[in-house]
Amino acid sequence: MITIAKFYFLIFGILTIAGGAMGAAKGSTISLVAGGIAGALLLVAFYLMGTQPTPGLITGLVVSLALAGRFAPIFAKKGGAFMPAGLMTILSCIGLILAVFALVKK
Repeated sequence: MITIAKFYFLIFGILTIAGGAMGAAKGSTISLVAGGIAGALLLVAFYLMGTQPTPGLITGLVVSLALAGRFAPIFAKKGGAFMPAGLMTILSCIGLILAVFALVKK
């Protein structure tokens, strides 16, 4: 389970950075900054899981929780508009589930 979570956070981090860049292309500097920071932290989680799985999982869990807290209310309010809030909500929830299961199974 740790290996799955590890590579999920790699993909999630890359997608988060890409999403921030897409937001910046549409004129949102805050999207670039927030996406860059969150994505970098997810990549840190991926890196840490190679040598220190517990801190890596906790980092991934906290970032996923923060992203879910940011995007889930927007997704719920906009009546299911998928981009970007829906995608980030789904990705964040998957990250939360994987991190919790990996921590419990560890």
